[in-house]
Amino acid sequence: MNFRPGLEGITAVQTNLSSVDGENGRLIFRGYHADELARKYTFEEVIYLLWYGELPAQNELKKLKKQLHEARNLPEYIIRIIDELPEDMEMMAVLRTSISSLKANPEWPPTLEEATRITAIIPTILAYRYRSLHHLEFIAPNHQLDHVSNYLYMLTGKIPKDAHIKVLNAYFILTAEHGMNAATFTSRVIASTESDLFSAVCGAIGAMKGPLHGGAPTGVMSMLNEIGTMENTEDWLRKKLNNNEKLMGFGHRVYKTNDPRAEALSDVIESLSANDDWFALARYVENTAIRLLKEYKPGRRFYTNVEFYAAAVFKAIDLPEMLYTPTFTASRTAGWSAHVLEQAENNRIFRPLSEYTGLENMINENTQRG
Repeated sequence: MNFRPGLEGITAVQTNLSSVDGENGRLIFRGYHADELARKYTFEEVIYLLWYGELPAQNELKKLKKQLHEARNLPEYIIRIIDELPEDMEMMAVLRTSISSLKANPEWPPTLEEATRITAIIPTILAYRYRSLHHLEFIAPNHQLDHVSNYLYMLTGKIPKDAHIKVLNAYFILTAEHGMNAATFTSRVIASTESDLFSAVCGAIGAMKGPLHGGAPTGVMSMLNEIGTMENTEDWLRKKLNNNEKLMGFGHRVYKTNDPRAEALSDVIESLSANDDWFALARYVENTAIRLLKEYKPGRRFYTNVEFYAAAVFKAIDLPEMLYTPTFTASRTAGWSAHVLEQAENNRIFRPLSEYTGLENMINENTQRG
C-alpha cells in the first residue's frame, strides 16, 4: 500500500480557493496574491473574494458589511452558556462550545447566510468572554465600524488607532485561507458527511487548538520574552539548538523559501513601528536565528514563518496572549466557510484506507498451542 504519514504529498481536494506554492513562496487567493491583498484591501473585500469568487463592487461590499453587522450580536442563550462555563476553561474551548450552540440549518447544503453568521459572531464571543473574565462590562458591537476595527473596539471600549486597524487587517487577510492545512481538511471531512457548517467549524477549531497549528504565535511570544534583550539572543538560541529543540517561528511544512505572509506582515508592521524597541528585538532574533540555523543544519532551508510576525503584530496592538489563537481562528473562519461551501458543490465523502500492522491469526495459533 502507498502509505504516506500525515498524508504528505497526497492530493485529496481540487479547489478554486487558494494556491500555496511553497517552492516559490507564493500564496494566491482566487488569482490574487495574498500579500498584495493584505497591502491594498480590507478583510471584508477578501471575505467576498473567497465566498463569491471575485472582488466586490461598492454596492456588493456595502451589502456584505451590512450582513456582517446584523449577524454580530450574541443571542441571550449564548451569553448564558458562556457565563456558566468554568473560568479556567481555555478560550478556544469556549469558542468551540459557543459555536456548537448556534442554531444550524438542518438542510443540506450549507448556506452563505450561515457562513456570514459564524464569521461575524466569533469576534463578539471572544470579546464577551475576555471582558467577562476580567470583570469588565460587555461592549456591544459598533455597527459603524468594520469587522477588524469592531473587534478591537469590543475588546477595549476605545475606537482603535488607524495603525492598529491597518496591521490587524493585514494579519486577518493573510491568515484567512491557507490551502489544505489540518483544520481546513478537518472542516471538509466533516462537511463531506453532509453535516452542517457549524459542526465543520467546530471540528476545525478543535484542530486549530493544537499547539502545532494555531498555537504557534504563543510559542514565539514566549521565546522572545525569554530572550529579552539583543545581548542574550545568541546564547539563548545556541542553547536551544544544542539541545535539539525547535525554534518557534522558523521553518514551515510547506514553504521552502520566504513565507509571503511573513514578508507582508513584516512590511506593514515595520512601517508602523520603525522605532519600537520590541520590534527591533524581534528583527534581531530573526536574523540571528536564520544565521544559526544555517550553521547547525547546513543544507536545510529555514525561513521566518507567519507565526513569528503574528507575534509581532499582536504585541504591536497589545492583544492579550490568551486571544492569540482565537484571533487566528476569527480570521481563518472565512476560509473554512469557503471550503465547506465548495465541498458541498461537488461532494464526495472522505474515506481513505488504513494499513493494518497488527498481529495475524492469533485465534488459530492459540488453538494449536492448546
